Amino acid sequence: MASWAALSPSIVEYFEGEDSYRCGYCKNESGSRSNGMWAHSMTVQDYQDLIDRGWRRSGKYVYKPVMNQTCCPQYTIRCRPLQFQPSKSHKKVLKKMLKFLAKGEISKGNCEDEPMEPTMEDTVAGDFGLINKLDIQCDLKTLSDDVKESFESEEKKKGRSPKKEESKELIQSQHIEEKLGSGEPSHPIKVHTAPKPGKGADLSKPPCRKAKEIRKERKRLKLMHQNPAGELAGFQAQGEPPSLFQPKANKSNQPKSLEDLIFESLPENASHKLEVRVVRSSPPSSQFKATFQESYQVYKRYQMVIHKDPPDKPTVSQFTRFLCSSPLEAENPPHGPDCGYGSFHQQYWLDGRIIAVGVIDILPYCVSSVYLYYDPDYSFLSLGVYSALREIGFTRQLHQKTSQLSYYYMGFYIHSCPKMKYKGQYRPSDLLCPETYVWVPIEQCLSSLENSKYCRFNQDPEAVDEGRSKEPDRLQVFHRKAIMPYGIYKKQQKDPSEEAAVLQYAGLVGQVCSERMLLLRN
Repeated sequence: MASWAALSPSIVEYFEGEDSYRCGYCKNESGSRSNGMWAHSMTVQDYQDLIDRGWRRSGKYVYKPVMNQTCCPQYTIRCRPLQFQPSKSHKKVLKKMLKFLAKGEISKGNCEDEPMEPTMEDTVAGDFGLINKLDIQCDLKTLSDDVKESFESEEKKKGRSPKKEESKELIQSQHIEEKLGSGEPSHPIKVHTAPKPGKGADLSKPPCRKAKEIRKERKRLKLMHQNPAGELAGFQAQGEPPSLFQPKANKSNQPKSLEDLIFESLPENASHKLEVRVVRSSPPSSQFKATFQESYQVYKRYQMVIHKDPPDKPTVSQFTRFLCSSPLEAENPPHGPDCGYGSFHQQYWLDGRIIAVGVIDILPYCVSSVYLYYDPDYSFLSLGVYSALREIGFTRQLHQKTSQLSYYYMGFYIHSCPKMKYKGQYRPSDLLCPETYVWVPIEQCLSSLENSKYCRFNQDPEAVDEGRSKEPDRLQVFHRKAIMPYGIYKKQQKDPSEEAAVLQYAGLVGQVCSERMLLLRN
């Protein structure tokens, strides 16, 4: 059977050159620089490989900061959930939620040492100026759903997946058409304010843990790997945890796990009931459609109260393009998570109504956090921190069935921006080296970042980007209803300046993605 990636390939339109625009972090009017492309469609594996090279999406726009030139270098950060232990401040947030659910208690003020609210919206805060530029480009094409369905059905009829042809051959495709559609780039959502950081942990030192705790954590993780079971529903609703995480009879000296803290038993007469539901946002599931208006109203109120937007600014169109539209193709392989791969909304239901929504992508190796919005009336629950901890727990739950899915990506870490350092408090975590694209523990990076905004984290001076573009002629181009290697395409072109743009694209996405994705050329 042909793979999904073969049936519906990634199709991207690269924007030549680099863009300078206003920074969403330091407010420099033209200091932020990035490369970008419009993704008409994208497989989850291609997006996984792209974010492992420093890319990030905002709606269907996919961008990569120019790290050695931008005013605030944005380093991709990932947490390792299987080894994660909640800090003291994390536990306070979880206990605060449990007290509210059990007795209706509302804590006065924030915990003194509670970290900044990580709403994850900062992952796209810096690209608004660039998207302003895209908003005026009216000639962008989108491939309609019926065209992609046609491509899929034709390949199914043939009973094969398109094979990689020799470089001299040209693949004719009548199943993908160049059609003008109604889609446009995401509309910008201006971030006016940001929560102030609280007194956080010292990021230059690893969290203190007793040797006994470490040994017990290793034992718990070993049991986790040995247990192939695990119901997804265990993380979908407030209630009893899966059997894997049931408290042991004698645990007087054992620290509570993240699951223990999230799913601590509530009294029968609890004041409130919290449920967390995961609904597919693209393509929209029936549950997503049924709750769309309620979810949008939460978003609208969030923008108006938290970001001071006027009532007419958070439109349905803006909400859809920014937080609902996604280029990621849905995929439901038998070995994958029960909910499948792709883009989702994780809805937090309190007493039958939505109070918060986490926008996430579920990819082959990770859960990637995109955005969080919530009802401002419930700010006292520290929903930014709480949702991040729930997403870490959700990643651990998905890992039980899909072993390779074991990371939680938090977007970008910006050491030069004080309000962005909270992400480093979710330990253990790694930063992506901007030159060799290898992961380095954050503790090894902090001293270098104190001395310079831009750093190469790989300490081996001889190391290079192993995934770099080595054979650009093998890059796949989609031009005039035909798919062909770039080596053939360039012989047909008379404009020598086009080669610079294609080679720049190849260098940014790497050899593997350049051969799998289709680069749309007009």
